[in-house]
This record gives sequence, structure tokens and C-alpha cells, in this order.
Amino acid sequence: MLYTIRHVTKFVYDAPVAESVMEARMQPRSDGQQRCLHFGLSTTPASRVLTYQDHDGNSVHHFNIPARHGRLTLKAEALVDCSPAPPVPDRLDGDGWGRLDALTASGEHWDLLHPSTYARPTPMLEELALELRLERGADPLAMLRNLNSTLFSTFAYAPESTRVDSPIDDALRTRQGVCQDFAHIMIALVRRAGIPCRYVSGYLFHRAEDNDRSPVGATHAWVEALLPDLGWVGFDPTNNLIAGERHVRVAIGRDYFDVPPTRGVYQGVTAVRNELAVAVTIGPVAPSGSETMPFVPWMTRDAEAPFTDQAAAQQQQ
Repeated sequence: MLYTIRHVTKFVYDAPVAESVMEARMQPRSDGQQRCLHFGLSTTPASRVLTYQDHDGNSVHHFNIPARHGRLTLKAEALVDCSPAPPVPDRLDGDGWGRLDALTASGEHWDLLHPSTYARPTPMLEELALELRLERGADPLAMLRNLNSTLFSTFAYAPESTRVDSPIDDALRTRQGVCQDFAHIMIALVRRAGIPCRYVSGYLFHRAEDNDRSPVGATHAWVEALLPDLGWVGFDPTNNLIAGERHVRVAIGRDYFDVPPTRGVYQGVTAVRNELAVAVTIGPVAPSGSETMPFVPWMTRDAEAPFTDQAAAQQQQ
């Protein structure tokens, strides 16, 4: 499936700032069943946007605006091809736990087995683990499937009930949260069982027949767990899904702290009065049979200029 994605972020300051320095993780990844055919990031005020890859293979764009400005707008536009993933079985063959322990014995995935900034053990997490009777059963994949659906039914989806920097105890206490909280809680529980687990930021394409809990027009988050024979398998506890063709992966990390869509600093005595960080549009594109669009590592046009690529004209949502 081909998707066009437009992600607009706006910062409005109480008073003009003298300079902004920022990085963004908004470019969809090209790995596995997914290819990013085109990406452009533009800013208002205009700037030259440069890019590099971090240690997890995420594309990071960065820029500097040295002039005074009272607002800052980022617009990311992408064309992504997502292929259906191979079906995930109900359970692993043979001694799944034994093969998993052998896989992790090298220490290669040490950082995805231990606590991170937002996914760490707490007394409330231990209480949840006891309540759910989360123990190593006969098979790790069966345990992950059960945990994915159990978190979906145990926690309510409640927009604005937590912040981006909320500890997991906030969601554990009220039994509600957003996709980021669902992901952090599942990561902490899965690592507790000795399975490498990582955070995935991205987008979910919504269809009316799916009845997804996560909202249209927002970024999304889910998790990936490492399993023998299968590699990294995605689980979406917010919607009780195995991640598939509708999930567009942008960045991976230990938790949200590693992969925020934007991170930066500004010079000046002011505060961010308003941030519209989730103005997202994603829609399918009908294949045209023409050559794919070229990859554009950086763009300098004004972010308020119209998006004139031919693919965007076919955007259906």
C-alpha cells in the first residue's frame, strides 16, 4: 500500500525568540516491509534542513533559525510504500524460551532488556504484573499475544490524560492513558520477562471498518519484541493489533525519550504558548505505474508553500 503523509507542527511563543535550534525525527524508515520513497521537511521561517542517521538507523533532520521569530512551523511530507508482513503464528515451534535466552545471551540487546527513562519497574508495575499473572509460560509469543490483548482490555484510551513526559505510574494509577503510555507499560512488562523490547513511533492508517481507539490525525506508538526465527514483531496494545501494513514506522528507540518527533532549544525569555504537534494526515495513493519519486534529504522552501508533488494530488484523506 502506498501512503502519503503530511505532519505539521506549530510552535507559538509568548514573545519573539532570538534563535531556534531543533532536530526532528519525522522521516519514515526504509527497512523490513516498508520503503520511504520520498521525504521533505520544510520550515517557516525558512531554513536549510540537514540530516544524519542516529545509532538506531533513524533519520534525524536538524536546522538552525538565527533570526527573531514569534512562531515556528515544521511541515514534513512523505510517500511511503508498505507491504503486507508475513503472518505471525500463534506460538513458536519447539523450546521458544530456550532459543530466546540463547539469542539474548550475547548481550547485543542489553539496552532493550533493561530499564530506560520512561519504561522502568515501579511498585505499581509489579502489582499489575501480579494481577495479570505475568509469568513465563509455555511460549514467549503466546505470552506476548495475551499481554497485548490484556492491556487493551485493562486500560482505557483517554486523550490528554497524561503528558509526553508522564511516568508510567500516572497511567497505572488511573488505568487510562494514550498510546505512548500503553507502549511504555508493555515494554516494561516484556523486558521484565527477559524479552528484548523497543518503542516504535509512527503513524496508523485508519479505516472505518477497523474501529481503532487511537485517533485520526495524530502520531502513534507501539512496541516491537525480538523473537527467535521471527525477528522483530510489532504489537499495538492501544488497538489490540499485531503491527502490519497499516502501521508506518518512523523511528525506534528504548522509549519515547529516544524518538520524540521534535526536540530543540531556543534563545530568549519566553514560553511556548501553544504547540500543535499532531496535525497529521495519512491516506492511500493509487499506484500510477510511473517511476517512483526521488528521495529528497533536505528542502528549503517555505513551509506555508503549497505541496505540489503529483502524489499529493492523489491523496484521499
